[in-house]
Amino acid sequence: MTNVFFEKNNNIKINDIFNCLKLKKSSKDIKVNDINDLIDADENDITFFHSKKYLDSVKSTKAKIIITNSKLKNMLPKNLFIVEVKNVLLSVAKVTTLFYPNALNDTFDNNVSVINQNKFTNIKIGQNILLGKNVKIGKNCSIGHNTIIESNVIIGDNCKIGNNVLIKYSIIGNNTTILDGAVIGKKGFGFYPGENKNVRYPHIGKVIIGDDVEIGCNNTIDRGSLSNTVIGDGTFLDNQVHIAHNVKIGKKCIITGQVGFAGSTSIGNRVMIGGQAGISGHLKIGDNVQIGGGSGVIKDIPSNSKIMGYPAKNIKEFLRDNK
Repeated sequence: MTNVFFEKNNNIKINDIFNCLKLKKSSKDIKVNDINDLIDADENDITFFHSKKYLDSVKSTKAKIIITNSKLKNMLPKNLFIVEVKNVLLSVAKVTTLFYPNALNDTFDNNVSVINQNKFTNIKIGQNILLGKNVKIGKNCSIGHNTIIESNVIIGDNCKIGNNVLIKYSIIGNNTTILDGAVIGKKGFGFYPGENKNVRYPHIGKVIIGDDVEIGCNNTIDRGSLSNTVIGDGTFLDNQVHIAHNVKIGKKCIITGQVGFAGSTSIGNRVMIGGQAGISGHLKIGDNVQIGGGSGVIKDIPSNSKIMGYPAKNIKEFLRDNK
């Protein structure tokens, strides 16, 4: 699928990748279409495998070229073309920049201008609203004062966007409300500690927000790195919630104030999370889970669980241990 937000280099071959990673030249200089995660990668893409947690995804990936290390390569199917490196994620950052050379640029959009109300159907607007190029806004929407919507953003019908909101690299569904001060689509906190300086990870993903969603005041929702950050239909986020890159939140969830999600965690449907809870990265939280306020979740949680505490445990155990 074409990335409407970032310009891609379409002339990458496998030896360009080997040169980028300072590896010995390959005898097969085949063309590589794109870089993607295991789930979304197509046959002509390059992907990566950096943790045993993603072994199931490796087995089902369509990609034929994969970046991994010496410890993990023996777990891979024999038919894959393996690019062996010492540091998988650092190598992925370098290859992503090869495909998307402008992806590390996350400054303001130079293409914005004052909104032309006549271009949209039944829109209500405040003062000082700026839009980038190719912004699409559905009918019957409202946009508050001092809001900026950057280039190529898509917003559905009947949406309400508050004051001082920034939206970039995002696709938003119908009947969704975004309250004052929300920042949606900025790059995530992805970097690798280097010997001389930290190395930034390019973020080429989007934020995808479904229908009938409410985003509270001063929420920060980071766009994805390779995959997308997703908020499912009917989910409500309270004020001051932070959602890191690649997080997937299901449908009809209720997330209360000051909850934080670390990157690449997946949340099921109808999940309820109390205030100031923290959810670690790369976890899977099932459907109908209830997480008590102030909890620290550091492992996968099966569906229909009720948990609380740090580290979070079954709520009956928590109450028994804290009598």
